[in-house]
This record gives sequence, C-alpha cells and structure tokens, in this order.
Amino acid sequence: MPYLYQDSKPRPAAHPGGARATHSSGKGYEELKRECLRKGVLFEDSDFPACNSSLFFSENPPIPFVWKRPGDIVKDPKFILGGATRTDICQGDLGDCWLLAAIASLTLNEKTLARVVPLDQNFGPDYAGIFHFQFWQHNEWLDVVIDDRLPTFKGRLVFLHSAELNEFWSALLEKAYAKLNGSYESLKGGSTIEAMEDFTGGIGEMYDVKAAPDNFYEILEKALKRCSMVGCSIDTSSAAESEARTPFGLVKGHAYSVTGIEEVSYRGRQVQLIRIRNPWGQVEWNGPWSDNSPEWRSVSPSEQRRLSQAARDDGEFWMKFEDFKVHFDKVEICNLTPDALEDSTAHKWEVTIHQGSWVRGATAGGCRNFLETFWTNPQIKLHLTEKDDGQDDCTFIAALMQKGRRKLKKLGAEMLTIGYSIYESPGRDGHLGKDFFRYHPSKARSKTYINLREVSHRFKLPPGDYILIPTTFEPHQEADFCLRIFSEKKAITEDLDENVAIDLPEPLHPTPSPQETEEEKQFRALFEQISGKDMEISAEELEYVLNAVLKKTKNIKFKNLSLISCRNIISLMDTSGNGKLEFSEFKVFWEKMKKWISIFLQFDFDKSGSMSSYELRGALKAAGYQLNNYLLQLIVLRYSDEQFQIEFDDFLNCLIRLENASRVFQALSAKNKEFINLNIGE
Repeated sequence: MPYLYQDSKPRPAAHPGGARATHSSGKGYEELKRECLRKGVLFEDSDFPACNSSLFFSENPPIPFVWKRPGDIVKDPKFILGGATRTDICQGDLGDCWLLAAIASLTLNEKTLARVVPLDQNFGPDYAGIFHFQFWQHNEWLDVVIDDRLPTFKGRLVFLHSAELNEFWSALLEKAYAKLNGSYESLKGGSTIEAMEDFTGGIGEMYDVKAAPDNFYEILEKALKRCSMVGCSIDTSSAAESEARTPFGLVKGHAYSVTGIEEVSYRGRQVQLIRIRNPWGQVEWNGPWSDNSPEWRSVSPSEQRRLSQAARDDGEFWMKFEDFKVHFDKVEICNLTPDALEDSTAHKWEVTIHQGSWVRGATAGGCRNFLETFWTNPQIKLHLTEKDDGQDDCTFIAALMQKGRRKLKKLGAEMLTIGYSIYESPGRDGHLGKDFFRYHPSKARSKTYINLREVSHRFKLPPGDYILIPTTFEPHQEADFCLRIFSEKKAITEDLDENVAIDLPEPLHPTPSPQETEEEKQFRALFEQISGKDMEISAEELEYVLNAVLKKTKNIKFKNLSLISCRNIISLMDTSGNGKLEFSEFKVFWEKMKKWISIFLQFDFDKSGSMSSYELRGALKAAGYQLNNYLLQLIVLRYSDEQFQIEFDDFLNCLIRLENASRVFQALSAKNKEFINLNIGE
C-alpha cells in the first residue's frame, strides 16, 4: 500500500554529496566500521543476512551456496585491481544482464563511477568486512552498507564477478544493489535504463532503432562524449526466444552496453562503427568488423590502436553502424547532467520533481479509456513560459516513475503499466472534473503505456499552461510515483488540487412551526408512540424511526441504518447533552437528512443503493465540503468497501463526522482563521 501523505511540492534535484545512511541502526558506514575495528570483529549485516532469504524469495537455491568473504576465496583479495573497467563485469547465474550492462557503462566515466563506488575502500590494514555504495532513489541519494560475505559454490562466486579472480568491487556492488531491492532474485529481469538512473540520478530516453531519427549516429556520439550511459538490446517475439543466439553471434532479449562510437578510414572512405559489450564477457558478433573479420586487415595499425581493437573473447566487439541498425531494436540513453542531445551547445536542464500516489478508490482512476474514473487521478499543472532559444516552442522531458515495485516482488507485485496524458489548461484552478475530459482531447501523451519502472518522452509544445495526468493503465491499481519534468527553460509545476474549504448553511435552530406539515404530523405520531410524553428518543429508538421512514420512501434502496449512525446523529444534534433526541431536534436533522439523501441519489448513478468511491469528491462538494487528495484518500480508506462502493450508512457517518469536525474547528478558531491552537483538554 502506498504512503498516504505525499509532499508533492516541486523540489530541486537531489545532490549526491549528502547521501542518506540506510542501515536500520541509523548509523553510517564510517561509524559502523569504527565500531567493528574497535571491537576487533568483522561486520555482519543483520539487514541483509547471509542466508537464503537474501538470495531468493520464490524458491530455494538450486545448489547449496556457501557464503564466503573474499579473503576466504582467494589469498590476496583486492577491491579494485588496475582500475575499474568494463572487463571487470562477467555475468553469473542470475538474470540481471540489464544491471551488468549499466555497470559496464558506469566504468566509462571515472567521476560517475566514484560517486556510486567510493574508491577509498580496500582489504588493507583497516579492513573490517564492511563496504558501502551509493544509489539514487526517487530524488534522494542513499548510502547502502553491506558486509562482504558473498554466495559461492565450490569456492567460486555464483553471481557477478570480475575476470580477475581476486577483484571484488563488481560483486560487492551487485550485492549492495540486491540489498537495495530486497534480494538477489529481485534483480531478475529489468531495463538497463533503470539501473543507469539509479547510478546517476539522470533521465532516461528510449529509442526504437528501426524508427530512429536521421541523426541517430550523432545523437549516440554526443551522448557518449558527454559520458551518458547507453544500452541496447534485441527484441524477442516469445519467451522461448529469450537469450537465443542469432547466426551472427548476438543474443536476443539480452542487455548490451554501448561503449564507443567512431569513424574509421577504410579503403579510402570513412566507415561509421559502434562498439558493443556483452556483459557475459564472451559471445560476440561474428559479422563484418568483428574481432577476426577481414575488414581489419585494411585498417592501419595506428587506427587499430586508437580503437583499442584486439582479437580476444572478452564480450566486446565493433560492428558497422548500419549493421547495428539492422540487428538491434532498442537503445536506452541515460543523460547524466542531463544535457540536451539535440542541440550542439550543452546546457543544464531545469528540473522539477513531484511525489504522489495512486490510491484505490480515490486517485487510482486508470487511463482515458476509463472516463468514469480517469478524472480522479492526480493532476499536475505545468507552466511553460519561456521559448527555447531561437525556437517558437518549449522543450521538456516528462518522466513518470513507479516507486519501489522491484522491492515488492517478493510480495507478488509486478511493474504496473503506466503512462500519462497532457491537456491544455482551461485557465481555472482546482481539480478538473469528468466533463472536462469528456469534451477535451489531449494535447500530447506518453508514446505508450508500458510496464517499465519509468516512462519518459520528449515534447515540444507552445508556451502556455498544461495539465499532466499520470496514470496506471487499469484503474484501481495502487502505487507511489515520482514525476520528473526536465525543461530546457525554466518551467513551473504545481499540483492541481483543491484547497480545503467548507461552505455550509447556518445551522438551523429548533423552532416550533406555525402549522405542522403532513410529514411532521406523521413523525410526531411515531415519536409519541415510541417515546411517550417527553418526546425524546434514544439511539435505539431513533434507529427504528429512521429505518421505518426510509423503507416507505420511494426510489430508495438503502440498507438499514446502523445503531452507530444513530448514536452519531444524536451526538451531532443533541443540544441539551442528555444523550437523547428531542422532537424539535429531530425535525432540524431531518431537513439535513433529506438534502444528504438527495445528494447520495444524485451520485448513485446505477441506482444500486451504493455510490462509487470515485464519485465521493463530487458528492462531498455538493454537501459543502471541498477536500484535497490527501483527505479524500483517508475518507475513502475509512468508508469504502473492497469494491470501492460506499453505502448510504457510511456516507451519512462521513458527513456527520465532517460537520462535527468543522463545528469544533469554527468554535476554536479566532476570527475564522485557517489555524487553531489546542491544549490537551481541548
């Protein structure tokens, strides 16, 4: 279940300098290490113990793994040996090639690598069996500490390892990332861009190679020059094709990293080449420009040295860019700063971040296909005020990320299918209703709804105000989300939420009617029959009266009102404080009741006797209560059932509680201010 309270105000992008410690003890890496050195013990991480639950959640290990520290595996362990390079990444028996491809790209930039992998760690005199790594998560940098016990089989590492048997930085990095996500098994299957963003805090963009722009080579060249991380893959048409090898030595459904792009002089003309790395550390392209292809014989030795070309089975290979476009299907780019890739001049983006939630029954409305609930989704206003330099439009990237789903895998959660729509603003504040979306088409939308952690797309729109609606594809799907807006010029975003307001009529006071209506005569007769001459009834008696009256009312299919409701009614209306309801007080309440019944019937669209919780916002507004998303979510959780329906009895209780709360607030507030001060008695 998502967090209900979300501070969704725009905020600046997180800076990695102040990574937050995440260990359950509240202590950071340095303090934990000092404690171990003082006690003369090696660190053991109780948050991620060396046991099967840290490995798998859906099965037992297929073989008996033994957790060993590097010093128990080799005689002379090193954290990093000869620099951290892409050849240090060899895949083990875990389907996390997407992660390994991102790590390979990470090694191409020393500064970026050092942020994720603090380089001052070692197995020297101050070794204490503890290491730490830093990851970006939803606009925050986290410092993740681990012990160095690693799963082995027959003395060898089972998962990610280096080609150098005594180098351990990559294996420890994988363990820290597994801890961040709950287990090693949680790392099975994913998108390279997901890990790239967690390593950088950057923004991802995905390209369909077959439909890439004409300047795609230049886009990749500029991305690599700016140290952006780039991954690529080949689509599969069925699960059976996953990791199937093509006749050219490529692997379908497998994540590769792009590590270089160059032009080479070949027989008097320039040929565009691209360098790809398979995280397996082996299995390479065997077509033109592969390691042992005849094309290299026509390239000078100096050119080969410039391109670091060597015939070795290390998983890295060159191929002609035109062949790359034929054989690969997807390219993922993570812009680190992030800089614009379409312009020749590098510049920083303006970044705004919103945190929010889709809550079942309240703000989980699904996509535009579900018009009846679509309007209930969170709504974010985007002000584009300044055109791009030399352009008529404003460029921005909208990136919608679902939070924490990988960590919830062990509970059966999967990535939800998400996306968003963008509408021109109608020029008014407050949450837009159903009719707006019924009659107004979207101005832009995410390219697709897809079950990836993040959906992002680049847009160019004229200056103006827009409304962005982040959604899941299906309604009633619950998750937290993070929406990032990257704009070339300064843009302003704000939640399009309601301000809490109460607009109730002045309370009626019991006064004798000059002439009783027929309805009042019937009530008086019923009162006298039940209460006697004092004309006061208890909660139990009120329950009988109201249910008897409602049963005789046409067009009402309500279930009986509960005793709790009747006690709440007396609490609301009892001016004498004797715990009973006088006839004059009942008459005042009945006028309220008739209004509330009318509102309920208005929003009970199918006349079933219950109302969809997604209609509660409108029903409460009709009753005089304008609530924001947070309060609405709390009320829906309290009063709706598992099918997101609200019975009249619950609606009645909700209105009574709201009126009581508003009365207390008004009584305690000075001059109708928006705040009150309470002592413990109050």
